[in-house]
Amino acid sequence: MTKRRAGGGGVPPTKQRALLAAIITLILVLSACIYVGASAGDGGVDDGRNSAGSRSGGNSAAPASAGTWVGTWAAAPVRAEVGTEETGMAGRSVRNIVHTSAGGAGARITLSNLYGQAPLSVTHASIAVAATSNSSAAAAGTMRRLTFGGATSVTVPAGQQTLSDAVRLQVPAGADLLVTTYSPTASGPATYHPYARQISYLADGDHAEDATGTPYRERTAIWRYLTAVDVLSHQANGTVVAFGDSITDGSTSTESANRRWPDAFSQRLHAAVAAGQDVPRYSVVNEGISGNQILASLAGRPAENQSGLVRFGRDVLGRPNVKVVVIDLGVNDVLHGAGADRVLTGLRTLVRQAHARGIKVIGATLMPFGGHPRYSAGRNAVRQQVNAAIRSGTVYDAVVDFDKALRDPYDPRRFASEYDSGDHLHPSDRGYRKMAATIDLADLKGAVPAQL
Repeated sequence: MTKRRAGGGGVPPTKQRALLAAIITLILVLSACIYVGASAGDGGVDDGRNSAGSRSGGNSAAPASAGTWVGTWAAAPVRAEVGTEETGMAGRSVRNIVHTSAGGAGARITLSNLYGQAPLSVTHASIAVAATSNSSAAAAGTMRRLTFGGATSVTVPAGQQTLSDAVRLQVPAGADLLVTTYSPTASGPATYHPYARQISYLADGDHAEDATGTPYRERTAIWRYLTAVDVLSHQANGTVVAFGDSITDGSTSTESANRRWPDAFSQRLHAAVAAGQDVPRYSVVNEGISGNQILASLAGRPAENQSGLVRFGRDVLGRPNVKVVVIDLGVNDVLHGAGADRVLTGLRTLVRQAHARGIKVIGATLMPFGGHPRYSAGRNAVRQQVNAAIRSGTVYDAVVDFDKALRDPYDPRRFASEYDSGDHLHPSDRGYRKMAATIDLADLKGAVPAQL
């Protein structure tokens, strides 16, 4: 039996070339698999549909292969829409208008059927850049059909959500997007976000890819089914989540003007990056719910207006590439009689959950509510106790003192008049801008500390 020399000297040249070609092919295949796996890794919906490469019919197209997935817009699901219990939005096109925080070369959406009692069948969905602000018409050449696992239709089981495939679309920062869904069958009730502070549109029949906007004659002040839009971005490499109640939701801000404090903060951060300041390149998404509490949810199965403790995993930890969360939550707990110790325990629980995922937490002091019908000296004392603990540095990684920034210096129980919307609980547009200006951009930087 002849022994082969080291180095394969006994293998004929033809076989060596064939073996080398096979090895190169194997390396290329493995590299492609690694890329696809990496593309599928971000998102927060564990359904295997995060891949950026799906293409199916119509004008759907795969996005650019480079960039970072970040949230450009979000709205938490809140409850079931009254009046849609039997039919949902069957036979109607729902065109949600949403405002972007970061731009990108590709986009994907999340649809929720959290409060549905039957599967939600979406047979046609699209995304486009709006022709102008608040318009139901699409900018020329931007209409894209959305797919789900390669199919143009998707069924979302009751109580669940789904992530679309990504499509190639140049999404500008600070622009309006049109995200449209059509469902032909009854699948009520509709899951929605009631205080959108943004006019969207409805049309009878399937007009998901209508770019003119002409069929969309009915205006609506809520967002249905849609809970997130992500972009594959070169402009941003991380997401900031604003997590709070009606103050974060912007419930008294000017409608269809994007004047909530997270909007103003996104604009400020974008301007700082454009000016060359040494600040992180982050997008900002709004996960505020009007009436939200840290500790208590409303009734229902699943519970409506889920507490901060219940929804934190979905609305913060489940968003893509979250680097920082800004928490402004607790005033509704105080107004409903919760003590300072319980409020602080709840806040610290949220911080621990964020830290376990490497997310930095900036926390806000609770703003005054003197003059509000639920004001009392006792509740104000609880608010002050919570604020004292927050300012001491034992709750959050960094503190933004919204209370100090917006209160009346002569009567700290109340808002300064120029920052009061008039209900003595929510800021005016000017107050929301002041909140955004109060956050120290340097606090966005740095790693999560070992412990507080």
